Amino acid sequence: MSEFAQEVIEQIKKYCEDKIQPHIEHDDEEGIFKKEIYQGFGSLGLTGLTLPEKFGGADLDYQTFCPILAAIAGYSVSYSVTLSVSVMAQSIINEFGNEEQKQKYLPELTSGSEIAGFALSESHSGSDAAALKTTAKKVDGGYILNGSKMWITSGGIAKTYIVMARTGEKGAKGISAFIVQDKTQGFSYGKKEKKMGWKVSPTRELLFENCFIPEENLLAQEGKGFNIALAALNRGRVTIGAVALGLADKALETAIKYSLERKQFNQSIFDFQGLQFMMADCATEIEASRYLVREAAKNFDEGKINRKLAAMAKLKATDTAMKVTTDAVQILGGVGYTSEYPTERYMRDAKVLQIVEGTNQIQKVIIGRELKRENT
Repeated sequence: MSEFAQEVIEQIKKYCEDKIQPHIEHDDEEGIFKKEIYQGFGSLGLTGLTLPEKFGGADLDYQTFCPILAAIAGYSVSYSVTLSVSVMAQSIINEFGNEEQKQKYLPELTSGSEIAGFALSESHSGSDAAALKTTAKKVDGGYILNGSKMWITSGGIAKTYIVMARTGEKGAKGISAFIVQDKTQGFSYGKKEKKMGWKVSPTRELLFENCFIPEENLLAQEGKGFNIALAALNRGRVTIGAVALGLADKALETAIKYSLERKQFNQSIFDFQGLQFMMADCATEIEASRYLVREAAKNFDEGKINRKLAAMAKLKATDTAMKVTTDAVQILGGVGYTSEYPTERYMRDAKVLQIVEGTNQIQKVIIGRELKRENT
């Protein structure tokens, strides 16, 4: 990690300890997202970190972005994921949008004044995203969207969404991508999901009923939407891996600190070999995950499309987060299961990391396909 990145991370930790740490348990219990905290990330220059400077970004690489996401995740996975998804949506506009679209949408997103979302999944097309049913019918001057999107991160608090809809034939080739903004006529929100974890980050259904989208809101061209989605998910898997690393680091740190202070049978429980073995396994898995995420980020920065490595990084890091948070609860024992300590929140937040940006079973499918391609 560069000296610059280390300095930024120290700033982030101070900010999170001041703005997030004192209130996170209450906000998690009540499901409260504080936009001013996200806007504070903008003031620190984090909300457009990988975007070009001419659009208000910092023009930094993913090898810098990933440790920053990890640092935020140690305090709140919800805010880290909000940032990760918003930057992913911004990157789509930057990579596939035209100059007018970039000038119109990116500055307020990179500044942190607004948040972006990504809308691909539907109730009947989660892992099988190419089967989506939301339609975009061509009319004079634009398209009419009809359908719905499910499980959308930042639903209701994001202003700008990248929405995938069907403009043509069945399957991947008939999907196009659109920029859709909050308050567009015909666009509304469904229920706010009640979730096991990520309670600070709202997840909502997006509803489209005869929603007119101007032609200039089409990204790239018709039929390119699925390729755009895959490109976004490839980078999203790396950043979700980074979020998982930050969570696992914090959970292990909490477990070690508690085990050194907790006394049983006239000694700290850390000195019991059984617990040392658990923590040694956790530390080893975290470091193995860190190398995978770091290498996947490096490949991305170098312009190498390595789907296998991105899938491996996401798979390993999120499985590790689930294991480490579960073991942290076990190490703390009864108090680890209560909200007196944050370990139960860590464990709840870890679970969905194995599901978003493609379930870990889908990651294994991707890895298997790449192995076949490499050997035939």
